[in-house]
Amino acid sequence: MHTPEEQLHILKSGTAEIVPEDAFVTKLQQGRPLVAKLGVDPTAPDLHLGHAVPLRKLRQFQDLGHKVVLIIGDFTALIGDPSGRNSTRPPLTAEEVDANAETYVEQAFRILDPDKTEMRRNSEWLAPLGFAEILKLTSAFTVARILERDDFQKRYREGVGISLHEFLYPVAQAYDSVAISADVELGGTDQLFNLLAGRELMGKQGMEPQVCLTLPLLEGTDGVQKMSKSYGNYVGLTDEPADMFGKVMSIPDELMVKYYRLCTALPVDEMDTLESGLAEGTLHPNVTKRRLAREIVALYHSISSAEEAEAAFDRVFKEHQAPEDIPEMAVELGDPVHLPALLRELGLVASNGEGRRMIDQGGVKVDGKVLEAGIYDVAADAVAGRVLQVGKRRFARPVRG
Repeated sequence: MHTPEEQLHILKSGTAEIVPEDAFVTKLQQGRPLVAKLGVDPTAPDLHLGHAVPLRKLRQFQDLGHKVVLIIGDFTALIGDPSGRNSTRPPLTAEEVDANAETYVEQAFRILDPDKTEMRRNSEWLAPLGFAEILKLTSAFTVARILERDDFQKRYREGVGISLHEFLYPVAQAYDSVAISADVELGGTDQLFNLLAGRELMGKQGMEPQVCLTLPLLEGTDGVQKMSKSYGNYVGLTDEPADMFGKVMSIPDELMVKYYRLCTALPVDEMDTLESGLAEGTLHPNVTKRRLAREIVALYHSISSAEEAEAAFDRVFKEHQAPEDIPEMAVELGDPVHLPALLRELGLVASNGEGRRMIDQGGVKVDGKVLEAGIYDVAADAVAGRVLQVGKRRFARPVRG
């Protein structure tokens, strides 16, 4: 059994802010299971490590004996969360919400303990509200308060439209906390306004207000932009082990500690030791990053998959060998073959233009030999059945279709 002080040390690890921290300490000292809430709008079906950050923190709450409530925002998704947006988010259809929610839950349970997770949909309590009840809720907030949101301020100053229904999003999310009597609500740093709205509404309803626990946004493999599919810097929870391992190995060294704290299940004391070792130079960064990659792959696949992924990584990067399982793809090979188009067809590049750029930058190899810049058309026999490589991790073997 962990003491309140030990729990605070574990739960603070990797957090951006706890508002207010003294109230959180008081709740932990009450010696009862706290209700820890995370609300998610199923706007996208595929999760990456950035999405998993609050789920990892929820798992810590579960392991410490607290109650976790995962709220699928099937009703609020019909509004669209305006957080961080410079325009109105198009609402999803009910069918899209249901499909995304099913995939989200399946992936979330790779992290959360299903037996210790209470799943709720906020349509349970939001859909039945009548207009009089909605008016009563909105009376708890002022327009000036809602306009304090950074994204609303920016749009208002720039004359970009703000739809009235967007004002209702933080009100609806706040009511979620009232409905389940939340003790703690988790979210990204960009969600603090919505979390504080829940705290405010609970107080005005005569309830013990929730504590807001925010987590930093996770930078992607480029080390600059937040992890996002649109930036191409993401590590997907359903990525193949070798791909996942290689992506983690590509992150900048200075992000290792953050990834350990936000993306692994190691004990916090062990992560403290790793951070000290890296700072003092007693741990080698490459060895530490390899362990990080193994830990993450093992979480979403298995220990043996992590070991195999590391061996595959070494074949490609240390021994400069091609992977053992290069996919063969049957394609129509004209004569000559326009290489940029072939690379695109094989899925090695996104467009012919990217194919040309990779060739000109020396980033394309055929059977391990770098192609000369400006050579875009080659004989079919020069590529049929041979290993094509783009960058460090993309391989394919075209065969005549």
